[in-house]
Amino acid sequence: MATLGFIGLGIMGAPMAGHLLAAGHQLYVNTRGKVPQALLDAGANPCANNTEVAQKADIIFIMVPDTPDVQKVLFAEDGVAKGLSTGKIVVDMSSIAPMETKEFAKQINAVGCAYLDAPVSGGEVGAKAATLTIMVGGQQEIFEKVLPLFQLMGKNVTLVGGNGDGQTCKVANQIIVALNIQAVAEALLFASRAGADPAKVRQALMGGFASSRILEVHGERMVKRTFQPGFRINLHQKDLNLALAGAKQLGLSLPNTAIAQQLFSACAAHGMDGLDHSALCRAIEMMGNHTIAPDA
Repeated sequence: MATLGFIGLGIMGAPMAGHLLAAGHQLYVNTRGKVPQALLDAGANPCANNTEVAQKADIIFIMVPDTPDVQKVLFAEDGVAKGLSTGKIVVDMSSIAPMETKEFAKQINAVGCAYLDAPVSGGEVGAKAATLTIMVGGQQEIFEKVLPLFQLMGKNVTLVGGNGDGQTCKVANQIIVALNIQAVAEALLFASRAGADPAKVRQALMGGFASSRILEVHGERMVKRTFQPGFRINLHQKDLNLALAGAKQLGLSLPNTAIAQQLFSACAAHGMDGLDHSALCRAIEMMGNHTIAPDA
């Protein structure tokens, strides 16, 4: 059994850490708030700070919201870097900027440790069910060492390339997801406004070429008006900011990504940034003065 660390025990991190504990690994943890009681009951060892986590663990997982959060976890006065010794592995499973990830990796490598960026897709549901898609950037030999641990948390685990490539893949994922949510919202709104039953339209489309996981899961949310967050709008806004900033650096135009970001911003302006990202449909509904289905 491995000696592991886990930093960031939010709605994603807590169940992910739980799977590592359930497999019998020793786990040292730290988080911004309180360590969930369920993890303590399962045998997690709370640490005073992130330096202590790094001192006690051989492989340290990080799952926090954004690039500045990862930087603080790694390089603050009580950060992970201060507790590292040669041969340890840092695995950042947050979704952050690819270019900054490359710099973080260089700094961790400089103290004789390995670094993997391994962002995930699948939301809270996937984290709880251990069915996350995990997109990894880093060295092949380090990936192979950590792969059995990834497989405790996810089902589709892919080494995409070097450091930063996992984060690039996650940004690409978030572009696709946002544009699919927008497409499903527009289609169901059109159907509803034309007088068709959006639930039955969705059911029919699930058997055709328009079928998708977004239509299946988020289309149902739009029809049933269940927008409790699995993945919040404000987090998807952060990811699209990464996409648009990266596109600017690369000299690319991502016009539909920019539109999706504006729709998320419209939702946020109406106090909906804490809702599930499927609630992007609310921005389109407001513009059309029609809802896909009556609000519950």
